Amino acid sequence: MERLDVEQAVEAVENALWWLPPWAVALLLFAFAVLVAVFVHRIVFRALTRLAADRDLFWRSLVARTEGPVRLAMVVVVLTPAVSVAPLTNAQIEVLRHGLQLLTIGLLGWVAQTALHIWTTVYLRRFKLDADDNLLARKHVTQSRILQRVGNLMIFIVALAAILMTFENVRQYGVSLLASAGAAGLVVGLALQPVLKNLFAGIQLAVTQPIRIDDALLVEGEWGNVEEITSTYVVMRLWDLRRLILPLSYFIEQPFQNWTREGAALLGTVMLYVDHSAPVGEIRKQVTAIARTSPLWDGKVAHVQVTDFREHVMEIRILVSASSAPKTFDIRCDMREQLIAWLQATHPAALPRLRGQMIAVDASSSARAPQMIPAMAE
Repeated sequence: MERLDVEQAVEAVENALWWLPPWAVALLLFAFAVLVAVFVHRIVFRALTRLAADRDLFWRSLVARTEGPVRLAMVVVVLTPAVSVAPLTNAQIEVLRHGLQLLTIGLLGWVAQTALHIWTTVYLRRFKLDADDNLLARKHVTQSRILQRVGNLMIFIVALAAILMTFENVRQYGVSLLASAGAAGLVVGLALQPVLKNLFAGIQLAVTQPIRIDDALLVEGEWGNVEEITSTYVVMRLWDLRRLILPLSYFIEQPFQNWTREGAALLGTVMLYVDHSAPVGEIRKQVTAIARTSPLWDGKVAHVQVTDFREHVMEIRILVSASSAPKTFDIRCDMREQLIAWLQATHPAALPRLRGQMIAVDASSSARAPQMIPAMAE
């Protein structure tokens, strides 16, 4: 019955446009179908926009971002019966139907990736990376972006596999390749090993999160922040604005330092080498005063400890805290500069010195006190 209705429709079209060649009739029919699809899409899109106006941000964004895919879907829906009605040969009709089938698969993949992108964007709007203590934000941003890239890759693979399965020759080749599982399978497995290795490393990073977006890392002797995590590599923005590119598998297999693993706050160390006569108590008071007047200090740690005595100097370690790695570096530099300036101005004798005694070898001067060699700066 359906076949009879199609034949009757084809005959009606041919009778109405008997004076045109078949290819011209088909083009006119397709053009009319596209115009109808665009008109219907406008009506449907306006209705969906009004319905989504009272919904949350995800549905409003989904309707706005899928305007193009929905329009193309309308064209596919209207062209499907138009292809059957058009005065074309069976081979031409099969080719057009196959093309519409491929277009439908591509549309589904496009909509799926768009929906995933919108959901990720809306979900991450509640987290701010520019906050001082952004540990929770870095955790969710890293996890969401890695899973989004893995999801996009999986959608692409599934869509590509579905497209290939529509071709008879490719489908048979794929089945025979999987059934053989011999040397060809081994070669393919070895060829895909780096890709699969980084793919699974990305999933593991998203779950365990040894690194996150904006983490401060010390890798390969370079210090910087994690700028981007893709499905295969990590981009680190170094302190001098260079970029260090590392594969995802590196952070699973190699050791590295993460300065912001549990929090953004860090302790900065300033080592001071002074003479043994240096006033430690006054240095401790001066460190506290410098820390309190610094806008970089987070108000938690400002300690002074004598950690070692050496032959010519006394080693003093100063610990000072800040809310982030860049602030910690800056406050360490400020502490060094102000302490040295203070020592030079108030206690110049506390700076490192070398001493020596010269005992007179002349017997006539043996009763005299040993002469001091003038102090020399180390």
